[in-house]
Amino acid sequence: MSAKPPQIPSQNKAPSRYGRIYALVRRIPAGRVATYGQIARLAGCGARMAGYAMAAVPKGSGIPWQRVINAQGRISPRKGGGGETRQLKLLRAEGIAFDATGRVDLKAVGWTGPGWEWLEAHGYDPAGD
Repeated sequence: MSAKPPQIPSQNKAPSRYGRIYALVRRIPAGRVATYGQIARLAGCGARMAGYAMAAVPKGSGIPWQRVINAQGRISPRKGGGGETRQLKLLRAEGIAFDATGRVDLKAVGWTGPGWEWLEAHGYDPAGD
């Protein structure tokens, strides 16, 4: 009876869907925001998945989850409440201004995304093909 060779973990293991989302969100600079839909398109998933990923960001991870908002330029309500206030404070501390209706000007502070070179180098499909 021969022993099985040890399993060697693949060095080229593709990141999880959340990992792909988090890698993108880490690219959003302070003072800019992206939408759930924008992150989802780049990561190859749906906006809800991007939202679930933001809700699951591990504490202390350094992932700037607060920089992801909805397509209307608003902070989305959180399950259990309270998170919106924290997100608002974090964004204001980065210099993001909100109007009287709670919206940001996406044309002024919207992130245009990482460059094509970064997307291609990290296995994203910038053309969406």
